[in-house]
Amino acid sequence: MYTVKPELRMIVEDCYPHIRELNPAQRSAIESGYLESYENYIIAIPTASGKTLLGLLAALKTILDGGRVVYTVPLISIQNEKIKEFKKLEKHGIKVGKDPKTSDLAVMVFESFDTLTRFSWNLLREVDLLIVDEFHMIGEYSRGPVIESAVTRARQLNPSMRIVALSATLSNMDEIAGWLDARVVEHDYRPVPLHREVLDTEMFGARDKNQVVLKILEKSIEEESQTLAFVSTRRFTESLASYLAENIRGRIPEDMKERFRTVAESLLEVPGAAGSRPTSTCMKLAECAASGIAFHHAGLFNRQREIIEDEFRKGNILMITATPSLMYGVNLPSRTVVIRDYTRWTGRGQQRIPVFDYEQMSGRAGRPQYDDAGYSYLIAKSHAEALELEEYYVNGEVERTSSRVLENRDAFYRLIIVQVASGLSRNPDELIEFFKGTFYGYQLMENPYMNSFGMDNLQYELEGALDFLVKNRILYPGPDGFAATEFGMLIANSNYSVETAIKLNQLASEMDELNIYRLIYEITRTPDMPLISFKATKSRDPVRERLMDHGLFVMDIGNEEATAAALIEWINERTEHEIENAFNVYAASTRRVAYEASRLVKFFGRICEIMGVYGYSGQLEVLSARLYYGVGEDLIPLVVGVRGLGRRRARKIIETFGDDLRYVRKEDLKRIDGIGEKLAEAVKRYAERC
Repeated sequence: MYTVKPELRMIVEDCYPHIRELNPAQRSAIESGYLESYENYIIAIPTASGKTLLGLLAALKTILDGGRVVYTVPLISIQNEKIKEFKKLEKHGIKVGKDPKTSDLAVMVFESFDTLTRFSWNLLREVDLLIVDEFHMIGEYSRGPVIESAVTRARQLNPSMRIVALSATLSNMDEIAGWLDARVVEHDYRPVPLHREVLDTEMFGARDKNQVVLKILEKSIEEESQTLAFVSTRRFTESLASYLAENIRGRIPEDMKERFRTVAESLLEVPGAAGSRPTSTCMKLAECAASGIAFHHAGLFNRQREIIEDEFRKGNILMITATPSLMYGVNLPSRTVVIRDYTRWTGRGQQRIPVFDYEQMSGRAGRPQYDDAGYSYLIAKSHAEALELEEYYVNGEVERTSSRVLENRDAFYRLIIVQVASGLSRNPDELIEFFKGTFYGYQLMENPYMNSFGMDNLQYELEGALDFLVKNRILYPGPDGFAATEFGMLIANSNYSVETAIKLNQLASEMDELNIYRLIYEITRTPDMPLISFKATKSRDPVRERLMDHGLFVMDIGNEEATAAALIEWINERTEHEIENAFNVYAASTRRVAYEASRLVKFFGRICEIMGVYGYSGQLEVLSARLYYGVGEDLIPLVVGVRGLGRRRARKIIETFGDDLRYVRKEDLKRIDGIGEKLAEAVKRYAERC
């Protein structure tokens, strides 16, 4: 740390006492003049090599100089992790939070920063340093255009703002640096050396890939280390975890068994705290955890995933079997990473994962401060396949990163809407100029073979997009150029897709009367709605029958229909346990899904207002609240009026004492399970107000 200025070094050494000196990758950045420079920088070094510290050093220097910093990340889970980490800085007078209005260092997800660039220009111009973590995601289909448009807009509105991009190494880094007008620091240093290998079933005489994973796990147990295993689907995370748990159950040392049982019990307690009995998925998870194995996917309760992550860090879980989404999640390294599945299902069928994704998953291997080496194993079915995979993945080149702005049609439409709605672009020529400033535009202009043809293609696509947006009453041509309609302004101020907005707008225009069950079903069919998925290929008739009970006649039953059925049950106060048993779905995610459905109902309400459909506002407010709290209509005043009461206790109160609670004694309220002194007082205050 001797190369860092004393005031910065003092803060870092106090907040990060385990960091005594900079590693070679960090030193190369500092020695390049990174902290003294006002230039944009791309720091491209491997996972776990200290990118966060480099970003933090630049942030601290900016803040100590009186500036303001925004640190952007792709996921809410990473945002929460970073805020928790950076909160240590507050003892040095540095305000850390999510809002740059009230923070010196604001940690924002990409979408929130994108929203900031649309209309909060005065605040944006107060940002002196923008740090973009996981910058390599600019080539990702869904989030890539969000990063690209936000960075482009921010550079145009605040050209003095410095940008530091923290990234994995990409094959066309020079091209990306050219777009950002940035210096690049690349380094291959890893604090823990990574050994990558392709194994196959033949070399182990194994029947299938699971047996190979078992042998890797057995070796990890001997070495007292931990393993992450990546598979392609939720169902596979569970089946692999169950197989491994069953086969190692008898070999677990006694001192470990007690630790594992404690983890299993804590996982089983989560549904109860949420007012539900454990689902069959919860039971399976606890059974696996009792043997030191846990599966991790979006079908679990949020709290269960947090427990798995925390206990893994503490060494109380031997292996996590996970879907690939974990590679972009919270910091969760292990000594060994196993990639069992190298294909995944896409709209074009089963496809190989990119080399970049393989690199990201492999990069999780090796825990700084704990391991002297990390091991990544890709599993093949045969020796011939192993040789081919080694050439493709281990020795292969990471794919060229390209802009997805034009490829992602919805992102293309949104970008145009935002530019017009904000007043930044009024006509096709001004829109073309904006696109020239994007990474897409840079790639177009710098390619001599694509320049002329590419510009003609962009003009053609832009004309088609403008026609589409005018036809759908999102934009309209005026005397001074294009402008956004009220509907267009609503889209520009939201993070919902254009497709979602158009679908709900069409529903509002066709609706003769409000059918809440039809609305719930139509909301589940929008691209912004997370879905509850089926657990297996059992009969789907219960979902069909439940929808028919509410006048919804559907032939093909998929995850959209399962989600609609689950939400209908949810607002009728069914628990996750009951929903899972009724429909054989991953019901633990019901609360998250219901929350998003509640927000979409509010969005639909705003669309109705714009359409001049005013008669349903009260019913929509009630439905939104029912989805949020999971209650019948009669419980809404009580669960809204008494914070933290919840639907289970609220229903018990009404069943016991009726609707009029003015004369119910506090001592009587406390006899209801789960109601203590504070809640009883809150209920009494509510009753006195009514």
